[in-house]
Amino acid sequence: MSRIGQQPISLQDNVEFSIDADNVVTIKGKKGSDSVKVDPSITVEKQDGEIVLTRNSEVKEVRSLHGLYRSLIANMVTGVTDGYQKKLEIIGVGYRAAFNGGVLELNLGFSHPIYFVPPDGIDIEVDTKSKKNPLIIVSGINKELVGQVSAKIRSLRPPEPYKGKGVRYEDEWVRRKAGKSAAKGA
Repeated sequence: MSRIGQQPISLQDNVEFSIDADNVVTIKGKKGSDSVKVDPSITVEKQDGEIVLTRNSEVKEVRSLHGLYRSLIANMVTGVTDGYQKKLEIIGVGYRAAFNGGVLELNLGFSHPIYFVPPDGIDIEVDTKSKKNPLIIVSGINKELVGQVSAKIRSLRPPEPYKGKGVRYEDEWVRRKAGKSAAKGA
């Protein structure tokens, strides 16, 4: 029994919900609109200002899809009302970031700068004023896309364990290792 799938999704007044004949759920809000195609074994309905999902079978695959689509639709509702954002911190001497003309330019210790063009629906800001290290803020209405773009930027220079240099999430903790100078004392 899917406990997540049984929970209704509450809709605010400024959120529009629609479902068409092909079982495509579309959510529109102040930040934009998003849609997802729901499996035919799941029924989506609007009841008393809430979205309710029901399944037509008790097969394990259908039960797992029940919770999956409930989570996807709930994430869409949150995305079109509040949006999602992830913050990445750049740590390292000479490591820089700039966002000009729709292109993110990163200097991460390589012999060349790295240029990253964000996909449609993603906004990127670079904050160099509020902290000592540059901060890249990735935001958008699609939770999956925001996470994927953030992971891609992080993968350009992941944090290394000896000095901690690289691109990391703002709240990420990097486990540090002792270098070879620590082994000399033994």
